[in-house]
Amino acid sequence: MNPHAKLICTLSLIMGSSITISSNHWILAWTGLEINTLAIIPLISKSHHPRAIEATIKYFLTQSTASALILFSSLTNAWSTGQWDITQLNHPTSCLLLTMAIAIKLGLVPFHFWFPEVLQGSSMITALLLSTLMKLPPITLLLMSSQSLNPTLLTTLAILSALVGGWMGLNQTQTRKILAFSSISHLGWMIIVIIYNPHLTLLTFALYTVMTTTVFLSLTQIKVLKLSTMLISWTKTPMLNATVMLTLLSLAGLPPLTGFMPKWLIIQELTKQEMTPTATIIALLSLLSLFFYLRLAYHSTITLPPNSSNHMKLWRTNKMLNTPTAILSTLSTSLLPLSPLMITMF
Repeated sequence: MNPHAKLICTLSLIMGSSITISSNHWILAWTGLEINTLAIIPLISKSHHPRAIEATIKYFLTQSTASALILFSSLTNAWSTGQWDITQLNHPTSCLLLTMAIAIKLGLVPFHFWFPEVLQGSSMITALLLSTLMKLPPITLLLMSSQSLNPTLLTTLAILSALVGGWMGLNQTQTRKILAFSSISHLGWMIIVIIYNPHLTLLTFALYTVMTTTVFLSLTQIKVLKLSTMLISWTKTPMLNATVMLTLLSLAGLPPLTGFMPKWLIIQELTKQEMTPTATIIALLSLLSLFFYLRLAYHSTITLPPNSSNHMKLWRTNKMLNTPTAILSTLSTSLLPLSPLMITMF
């Protein structure tokens, strides 16, 4: 891809996200979402492979539908109440349409079918952008209008996302699809608490972004696209594979690591809201995700492939030095002791 075109697309992504996040008017927010969609499409289709073109078309159709629903929702609300402000969403039909539109944009269940396919057709860096940066504007819209939305509907979407995200990830062998279902599962955790504690949703999204970025950058560096490749990557970069394992366990939410913090705080918040059965259900559903994270961790470090050499490590390979990955992996695994500070920050 031409470097100038890549620069234009990247700047457009930043600009579109900034417009949506900073706007209070529905038309401006919609404009930012459209800029984002048009900027990411060349990045998805840059490899000129049939799978990439298919992913681009799927992404364009779903995002266009969601954008049309957002526009229709805001028009309905303006027609009924005379308000174009995002925080003044009072019409019930508008609230329902907006919830559907944001669910489509985020890839929440039952509107999730496009997301794993699009990630599978994209490069690793584009898949990282789709999993992190492209989720921020819709989540911001949901945060700003959260007090007007139906809590029962959001809770149902969240539990279904945690269930399907964990269930569908069990039989996957492609790392991008596994991380796509991981994203759907984490979105369920974010959405379930968005009405009761929006700051906790932001904290969860920030930590999810750090951990997912670490995993994607590490897998890009060791060139792993499927589980069978992960089996033979240990001999090339043992330290990086160990980092991937710890970050995956952190994504799973195991207690000594960073990923335990958001799940712990969300369960605590749901219990405060007298939603103990809901907290129990979503905590049990996280065990499904834990299984495929453990499978990835097992493949990355514990399983050793047959090796004709006497040396366990390929010492002749060039050592790869990547400072951002090192910093992100440290944040992904060791932020739990700083929980009180993180809570006060958000």
